[in-house]
Amino acid sequence: MNMALTKPYTIAFETTSSVENVFLEITLDNGITGIGAASPSVHVIRESVDDCISNLQSDAMQQFVGRDIRAFRKMIIESEALFPRYSATRTAIDIALHDAFGKLLGIPIVDFYGRRQHSLPTSVTIGIMNVEDTLAEASAFKQMGFTILKIKTGLNLDEDIERCIKVRERFGEYFKIRVDANQGYTAQQTIAFVEATKSVVIELVEQPMPVGTEAEMQRLPEATREYIACDESLKDARSALSLALPPKTCGIFNIKLMKCGGLSGAFEIATIARAAGIDLFWGCFDESIVSITAALHAALACENTCYLDLDGSLDLAEDLVTGGFILENGAMRTSDGAGFGYKKL
Repeated sequence: MNMALTKPYTIAFETTSSVENVFLEITLDNGITGIGAASPSVHVIRESVDDCISNLQSDAMQQFVGRDIRAFRKMIIESEALFPRYSATRTAIDIALHDAFGKLLGIPIVDFYGRRQHSLPTSVTIGIMNVEDTLAEASAFKQMGFTILKIKTGLNLDEDIERCIKVRERFGEYFKIRVDANQGYTAQQTIAFVEATKSVVIELVEQPMPVGTEAEMQRLPEATREYIACDESLKDARSALSLALPPKTCGIFNIKLMKCGGLSGAFEIATIARAAGIDLFWGCFDESIVSITAALHAALACENTCYLDLDGSLDLAEDLVTGGFILENGAMRTSDGAGFGYKKL
């Protein structure tokens, strides 16, 4: 499904005006329906929309027909063997199975796993733009009740620094400010950015350096690494373990369901993070309410979740479902609905 954005945005490597999500619907013998969704990204996870559709329509999916939904975990494990290279495909399957199972039990998925938190504020994203437009975007988000900004950077270090400083000057302490460089900095630029924005009090810096430079990131000052959030470098439990080994590459893991294959993969990463004393930061691509809600359920089931960046459905001009999460004054919580609580339009 091609879904237009209400406004295009720019990050360090591209400008986006519309997104394509792939939806999976499964129906049990008793009529219960589970809905899953995927947001493939060739650039980040090397899976295209065509790959995802082809996988979900393949003969391999027939092995799940007629199975008992109470064995949904086994089916998720089997999907990992069927589609090892396609994490978005596995995410759609994982979410749909969880949704159907939760509806069968009549409880929200977060309560099945054990709710650790009731709600958390989410950041909202400001793409790469000039200072004037950045301030205008921030003002609009303030009017909407949001209190955390994630400012995209990574194209021009001096402009990045100026934008963060100007936001702090204009709005005082109203906003918490996060930065996402999308791999746009060198080690020297990362240190320069941190030094130049000390007065701004940046909450975290997301993936400042490119994938493949993790060893170089480990040589950054420990105080800097503690508030770096690894995103593109973090794909699955194996990469999580590598990033967590001393000296830790970062102090925060950015978990995206599309990278790790759904809730099951996310919980594997969360377990490693908890043992290593690493905080969790739950992010997203441009995604349907379906997968945003699923990520929220997973996030609130983990006690080391400290940050949400689940604004990926807010700029969609259309969607397949409604409901799911509740957003009030920038804070997100789940509904009381069974499964993930969303309903097909």
